[in-house]
Amino acid sequence: MPEKISRYASYGEKLIKLFAKLLFSGRSYSLTELSRMLGCSKQSVMRLMDDITRSYGVEVEETIEERHKYYRIRKPGHNIPILNLTHEEMGVLLMCQAFARHLLGSTLFDEASQALEKNRALLEGQGVLPAGSFTSYRPGSIDYTPHEGSIRILLQAMETNTVCKITYRSLSSERAKTYFIIPLKIFSHNDTIYLSARYAGKPGRPVTIPEYDPLLVVHRIRKVELTGNTFEFPKDYDFETTYNLNFGIIKQDAFNVEAEFTGIAATYVAERIWSPDQKITRKPGGKVRLVFSASSQPELISWLLSFGDNARLIKPEWLQEKMHSTIQKMQGLYSRE
Repeated sequence: MPEKISRYASYGEKLIKLFAKLLFSGRSYSLTELSRMLGCSKQSVMRLMDDITRSYGVEVEETIEERHKYYRIRKPGHNIPILNLTHEEMGVLLMCQAFARHLLGSTLFDEASQALEKNRALLEGQGVLPAGSFTSYRPGSIDYTPHEGSIRILLQAMETNTVCKITYRSLSSERAKTYFIIPLKIFSHNDTIYLSARYAGKPGRPVTIPEYDPLLVVHRIRKVELTGNTFEFPKDYDFETTYNLNFGIIKQDAFNVEAEFTGIAATYVAERIWSPDQKITRKPGGKVRLVFSASSQPELISWLLSFGDNARLIKPEWLQEKMHSTIQKMQGLYSRE
């Protein structure tokens, strides 16, 4: 049985977290989403829902769509009471703000700082760590300040379920192209901000559904415009099962991988989660054998090569050939005539 995500959270803490999530967001969440968020079984989530209905006197809407159960609390007509942040919550937010500084851009970072300072003034007594306690290491990062306008429009589009017209230049294209997209989720990976989306199709034309949903790099978006068309959030969209199911931000057909690591690479690899299905076996001599699934050949090859001679690909054999070819080309770059 996999380890619970929140094994230290009490039943009461989960109850409050679930109630706040449903009340303040106003949106529907599937039973699977809530189970994953709270780190407990679906049966436990349903018991929590019953307790919320009895204890808080709110009406929980329960719907079933395509065999999936969804829950929602409609926001009450009266004003929601103001709840101040606790000292612990403020400390966590200050840490998150500092760690994400290079992803926010200067204007968005200043706005986040101002909001936190307003809430800090409401706290009584001592106990809040100073903001200078946290920072981030930024060499090699992208400056998102010029892209704050695009991010704001995308956030507005997701809030209002509005189709966007974007001008985008991919890494392999010589010129930018125009697309109509449904923005679904903004996320970060390796200090880069991505937009998970779906194609909406040009107005008046049928939508051609591609094999894979588009994954857009935010800093390569040249222009974003809101259209007059709206969309319904797709019920079959699940970020976790799409992106966090295996190794690789590029999602193609998944394949099984087996690799062996030595030296400091063995320790580094064993400390991290590369895929939810991974299996780590320690071998004599400090070696580590990692078995997991991946969906991106280029990313896997680059990742293995980053460990130099401390990493060896064992399976699949067909990928070994590509590794061998890549290493030969690299050797040619440094050959001495």
